[in-house]
Amino acid sequence: MEVSQLEGKVEEQRKKVFDGKPRVKLVNPCKIGNGIVNFSLFLRDELIKKYEHKQLEPYFFIPASGSGSRMFQFLYEFLDNPNGQSSGQIERFFNHIEDFAFYQKVPQSIKDLSLFEDSNLEKFIRFLLEEEGLGLAHIPKGLIPFHRNGPFILNAFQEQALQAARMGHRDLKIHFTINKKYENEIRQCLKSIEDLIGSQLNISFSIQDPDTDAFAFDQDGNPVMLEDGNYLRRPAGHGALLRNLNEVNAEIAFIKNIDNLQNFNKSRDAENTLKYLGGIVLWFKEEASKIMHNPSLNRLRELNKQFQFIPETVMDNLKEREIRDVLNRPVRVCGMVRNEGQPGGGPFWIDNDGVISKQIVEKAQIANSSDQFKIMVQSTHFNPVMIAASTRDFDGNKYNLDDFVDHSKYFVVHKQYQGKDIHFSELPGLWNGSMAHWNTIFVEIPSETFSPVKTVLDLLDAPHQEF
Repeated sequence: MEVSQLEGKVEEQRKKVFDGKPRVKLVNPCKIGNGIVNFSLFLRDELIKKYEHKQLEPYFFIPASGSGSRMFQFLYEFLDNPNGQSSGQIERFFNHIEDFAFYQKVPQSIKDLSLFEDSNLEKFIRFLLEEEGLGLAHIPKGLIPFHRNGPFILNAFQEQALQAARMGHRDLKIHFTINKKYENEIRQCLKSIEDLIGSQLNISFSIQDPDTDAFAFDQDGNPVMLEDGNYLRRPAGHGALLRNLNEVNAEIAFIKNIDNLQNFNKSRDAENTLKYLGGIVLWFKEEASKIMHNPSLNRLRELNKQFQFIPETVMDNLKEREIRDVLNRPVRVCGMVRNEGQPGGGPFWIDNDGVISKQIVEKAQIANSSDQFKIMVQSTHFNPVMIAASTRDFDGNKYNLDDFVDHSKYFVVHKQYQGKDIHFSELPGLWNGSMAHWNTIFVEIPSETFSPVKTVLDLLDAPHQEF
């Protein structure tokens, strides 16, 4: 990149961080009957059959580059400053230490340490976390042993591959976005799964494009420079993975997080839920295709009544060409679970300069005002990132996903670097602003399908245990 282009990019991002207003204006939370659909159990079963009958080549797109360090935050806090705040977590952790799959990787000499002695307790924790031992806090979360299944110890990469294989057929494709540093280790662990099931899986990898990394700024708006004279840059969030998703050419792509999974013995409900979401995609596109070939405002209204994908006001005074424009977009069917206090995004109707649309909104995007806070707390559902996406048009051609991004919905991030505050922008989130102009269907799914591992103690919950 030429110097003038680089400086222009730096200035553009500086304005975003210090002068931009990326906040989202909430209108209402999406609820059952108002933005979220909830089909009958009979129809759910029929849609699962519809997906299975189609015999698609399913494609799984799973972001998996993140570190597992946050899973062990309370252990680091205990080492740095033992106090009553983390004592309950520490007590539960050690009372159930043998129930964790990764404990099987601990050598007997470490297991034999008396944990009643302070020095041994610290030694044991550091063996688990640091690179001189198992290094669990330094490797990608997907490589951490999550589950036991008979004699097998499975990490999240392996478990995701097994569950995807059970959902698909021989043309199944699985794509992980990864940290390049660990590619060989990831390949080896997935090869062992292929050996286990006796067939080869079509698995591919990509990395987050470093060209998307953001420039960091100090408090005064100056770009932070490194000792070698280069700019300090930071990864621009999961929205940067839109470039990776844009390379996918599949009739349906399932998008889910690496840490949202269940023990293989308890994963049937989640697998059927993904098939259900895929069936909804097929149903919607079949009905929308009929309208594309014979535009009718009444039929569009009926379609919207069924799927609630656009506000009713959008259809007022639409012309024939505009009906096609409304439908001719990528489609995403997003599972939504009941909100039980999980951190993360939720489904809302938002107002973008007078244009109302359905979006998945993160709390960080919402203005800190009483009226917006009141709308936020009325939300009944939460986004678990279980998405069935169709990125092909009605003639089978792949959309350019860059054409459907709301670039104004970026994030501003405040962190520390070497003890100083830094500020930078992240790209619109992959399922937030990056999919802002997709046709979006929110559907309620069972809460049991959402069992993420945010802290290591989550691995003690029933969905992650063998029995």
